[in-house]
Amino acid sequence: MAKLAWDKTGERLYETGVDRVVLYKSRTKGIAWNGVTAINENPSGAEPTSLWANNGKYVTLMSAEELGLTIEAYTYPDNFLKCLGEEELSPGVTIGQQDREHFGISYRTFIGNDESGNNHGYKLHLIYDCLTSPTEKGHNTVNDSPDVSPFSWEVSTTPVSVEGHKSTAMLTIDSTKFKNAGLMNALRGIEEALYGTEKVNAWLPLFSEIEELIEFHRYIRDSAGNLLMDSMGNPLLSSVYE
Repeated sequence: MAKLAWDKTGERLYETGVDRVVLYKSRTKGIAWNGVTAINENPSGAEPTSLWANNGKYVTLMSAEELGLTIEAYTYPDNFLKCLGEEELSPGVTIGQQDREHFGISYRTFIGNDESGNNHGYKLHLIYDCLTSPTEKGHNTVNDSPDVSPFSWEVSTTPVSVEGHKSTAMLTIDSTKFKNAGLMNALRGIEEALYGTEKVNAWLPLFSEIEELIEFHRYIRDSAGNLLMDSMGNPLLSSVYE
């Protein structure tokens, strides 16, 4: 048993920032997205509905929860055009009001505290099966107060299956939890998938594939991918990035 205490050193946590935004088309090839200024998560649903019987509240039902996003940016990759319902007929010639392609994204936010500032840790956010809605575009005259015309898109999502749980459109990975569990090598393996390597394109893994990446990278393996064992026959844990 311990008495409760508030604002202990190292426990004054906060979250801030957004960077390392990646656009994924069909989960198979990620493209770095520059110029993103904000990604706002807008959940909806999960609203209670009360049923009454015998002059009293009988049960409260909850509606399904949905995840929406607002993405704000100064620019976007050419690969995002079809996600906006636009198609290039020839170099420099684009038409709109076409079918919109589905996509996925990932991005990073920082976890800070009173000791390390923004360097305490970070979270990786993986968003699946996104679809943009038509949004307004503003064009203003150049004047004596220099500014640019930022883009903003409303995004809806469709949940994907997670074995043993309800479907979800978002998966979040906390680096501080991985560090405390001695799984930083596994986290680096996940990041290699999200951001790519010299040999492999970036891709967006599903929850089951995240589990496989953690299992594969938490142990030391030889060049063929086989586990290395200690004298007792137990797999050797990897601590390359600890």
